[in-house]
Amino acid sequence: MTFTDPLTVKIADFLNGIGIEVLSASFAEETFLPGIMVENGRLLVDESKLKFPGDMLHEAGHLAVAPRELRSSLSGEVNLKGEIMNAIESQAMAWSYAALLHLELKPKIVFHEGGYRGLSKRLLINFELGVYLGANGLEKAGMTATGEAAAALGMAPYRHMLKWVRD
Repeated sequence: MTFTDPLTVKIADFLNGIGIEVLSASFAEETFLPGIMVENGRLLVDESKLKFPGDMLHEAGHLAVAPRELRSSLSGEVNLKGEIMNAIESQAMAWSYAALLHLELKPKIVFHEGGYRGLSKRLLINFELGVYLGANGLEKAGMTATGEAAAALGMAPYRHMLKWVRD
């Protein structure tokens, strides 16, 4: 099976290109995000059930911020033992925001009305105002740099990523 929607194809191509495997699949069970299932560190996507292709970026963000040695063991709801899951959630949001900008997509593709328990608009306003929730966690993981650290490296600060997946 292959994807047919151009947006789904664009997102899947990006994710596969950075090492987060995305496979077209068909599954009967309901999933937390319609049409997306995490299995063994991969995203399985049932395009017939996928309501919001941008959700692929958010779920991929969870996989991207997971330590490499844990990534292939993650299935279902991504839960990292020993980690504060609210912090991981913020990092996944920051990662997906950087990814959508990299892909030149509109932020509402990820931060759509049906997402984030009704808080999408507020989250998006934060990002648009430069309040980058989760970016500090991405920086600690060596995935981006902010402020003076970015300047010292001679690079653009967060929204620009040093790497897309955590070591």
